[in-house]
Amino acid sequence: MKLTIGSVTLDNNVILAPMAGVTDLPFRLLCREQGAGLVCMEMVSAKAIYYNNRNTRELLEIHPQEKPASLQLFGSDPQIVAEMAKRVEERPFSILDFNMGCPVPKVVNNGEGSALMREPKLVERLLGELVKAVNKPVTVKIRKGFDEEHCNAVEIAKIAEACGVAAVAVHGRTRAQYYSGKADWDCIRKVKEAVKIPVIGNGDVDSPQAAAALLEQTGCDGVMIGRAAQGNPWIFREAAAFLDGGTIPERPGGEEKKALILRHARLLEQCKGEYTAVREMRKHLAWYTAGMPHSARFRQTINAMETMEQLMDGVDNVFSGRFLAD
Repeated sequence: MKLTIGSVTLDNNVILAPMAGVTDLPFRLLCREQGAGLVCMEMVSAKAIYYNNRNTRELLEIHPQEKPASLQLFGSDPQIVAEMAKRVEERPFSILDFNMGCPVPKVVNNGEGSALMREPKLVERLLGELVKAVNKPVTVKIRKGFDEEHCNAVEIAKIAEACGVAAVAVHGRTRAQYYSGKADWDCIRKVKEAVKIPVIGNGDVDSPQAAAALLEQTGCDGVMIGRAAQGNPWIFREAAAFLDGGTIPERPGGEEKKALILRHARLLEQCKGEYTAVREMRKHLAWYTAGMPHSARFRQTINAMETMEQLMDGVDNVFSGRFLAD
């Protein structure tokens, strides 16, 4: 099922959620190839762009084959957020997203991310300025609320719509919950009923069946998949196929899985160099191999890997069944 956000029409309505430290260029590219209708970049600080932070330049890199991609900004100063959005607008992203969902203390303590759920008036200024500053569609990612006493997703979504935001993604958990407990899909349904712009549901979508259930129970227009895609980019082709025709493609066999893992490692090396690639690939290896024979022993050795050769040998061994813990 296609989904249109502003001037952008996606191939389907299954979207890779933005995740700091995970949805970098190599991972997004793999998820797009596996059928994600839209891939979302790691969140980027508007202030970091303002100060020309070197690490931020890397976060802003986009590969032509991953398009459409959504660039996600976070911040709390309406003028800086709007000006930095305008500064980066010529980059080849299709949609500009604004983060109001991040629960991490260092972000929240700066009044950014999910802390903004407590500041409706500031949200109105931020989104109003942001929409005026750029021509590309602006979306916003919110939570159910800051805590159970302040569940104001509907209020914030209405403000976003009034400001000209093209779509809203709702994570059905409060900031206080982080990623624990059960996501409240009823909250997503209430947001969908309150606004006319597309609503994307997020939270506990860990299978094609869960994606279909979320759409059915909430009436929302799209689903966003985050943690369930870690070590499992195939979930996008499975969910898209199930939503389109009710069938689920066969899970990847060992050779297909191994080939994708090695490609992921090589892409990381091309983007970030061997030293960083090996270290960043460690968490992905743990996710990719979870539940496989010898995977527990394999994970014990991952943090000792220093070179790409060691990493590739380890992957080869665990997939061949001859893995030995040294």
